[in-house]
Amino acid sequence: MSRPSSFIPYQPKSRPKTARGAADYLHAHDQMASILPTVTRIAALQKDCTNALPFIFDACAVLMHEAGQLTISTPNAAFATKLKQQLPKLQDALLQRGWQVNVIRLKVQVGPPLEKRIIAKQIKLPRQAFSALADLTQALENSPRNEALKTALSAMLRRHRKSD
Repeated sequence: MSRPSSFIPYQPKSRPKTARGAADYLHAHDQMASILPTVTRIAALQKDCTNALPFIFDACAVLMHEAGQLTISTPNAAFATKLKQQLPKLQDALLQRGWQVNVIRLKVQVGPPLEKRIIAKQIKLPRQAFSALADLTQALENSPRNEALKTALSAMLRRHRKSD
């Protein structure tokens, strides 16, 4: 298999361990070095956008900035609507920081949904409370009025019995 003349095999002992080392590594390769100015510019623009609208821009990303047109990705349409209301403020802040932004376009890029962390309550009933609830369940008379309460108490007792 022939390799292009610009191919440099990866050598683990020369692996960059710092951001500076990574930048040096990228500068050493012609194709990678050509995109570094664009990446640096977009990263700086992303930082300035986040500083201008910190609570809104956390979920957004700068996609492109060319010829005075800024393209921003948003995770969903509702978020795009919120951001659209803040575009004049964002544009003014970017102009004050020296960015030439005439037009801001929003692009909805739906990704995988963010996982909501659901924290299950881990409440353990003391033995005395458990036995009191069991006694209450037994003491309630069997009537239509008490049926829902007895069912709920029985389910709670089963759930707590499994967790012991």
